[in-house]
Amino acid sequence: MADNSCSEMVCTPCSDGLCGGKGVATLKDGIWTSNPLAIQILGICSALAVTTKLENSIVMGCALIFVGVCSNLLVSLLRKMTPRRIRMIAEVVIIATYVIVFDLLLKAYYWEMSGQLGPYVGLIITNCIIMGRAEAFAMQNRPIVSMVDGLANGLGYAVILAIIGFIREVLGSGQLTWAGETLFVIGWYPTNLLIILAPGAFIVLGFCIAGFNALKGPDAEEDCCK
Repeated sequence: MADNSCSEMVCTPCSDGLCGGKGVATLKDGIWTSNPLAIQILGICSALAVTTKLENSIVMGCALIFVGVCSNLLVSLLRKMTPRRIRMIAEVVIIATYVIVFDLLLKAYYWEMSGQLGPYVGLIITNCIIMGRAEAFAMQNRPIVSMVDGLANGLGYAVILAIIGFIREVLGSGQLTWAGETLFVIGWYPTNLLIILAPGAFIVLGFCIAGFNALKGPDAEEDCCK
C-alpha cells in the first residue's frame, strides 16, 4: 500500500532539480517557448525606440531583468498577505519602486546612458511583460521559482533586444560602438538612415521574429493539428 502511494506521489514538483524540476521548465518557457517579444509580441515599444544601438539595447535588457526578478520576488513573498481587490495596485507600486531604484543607479553611475534612454526606463512600470508575470506567475507561485520566471522572461526579452540593436547599429551606421569607443567600422558600407529610423525598427523586428519562429518551429499542439 505504501509503495503504491509513494509511486503515485512521484511527480514533477517533487522531482530533483531547480525548484523541484519546475525551474528548468520555467527558464525554457520564458527564454524560448513563450519568448515575450518574439512569440507573445510584448514590450514592443522599447524594442522599437531604444534599439538604435547595441549598448542601449543591452542596458534596457538589464533593466527589465533587474525589475522582473526583484518585483516577482517581492510580489510572491507578499502574495498571501495582499488582498485580492488591491493586488494590481500593490504590484504597480512594487514594480515602480524597483524601476526608480534602477533609474537612480543609472543616473548615478551611467549618466550618458540615462540621457540616451530618456523616459523608456520609467515606462518599464507599465511594461506588460513585467506586470503580466507578476500577476499571472508571481501571485501564484513561490518566491524562488518566481525569481526564475522573472529572470527567464527578462533574458528572453534582452536577447532579442540585443540582436535588434546589433543589426540596426551595424546596418544603420556601418560601425559598432561601446561606451564611446568604436569597436569596428565597415569602411565601404554607406550609412543607411532607414534602419536607424522607426520604419527600420519595424523591418528588423519583423525579420527577427520570423527568424526566431523558424528556428523554434511549430508548437506540439500546432504540429499535431496538421
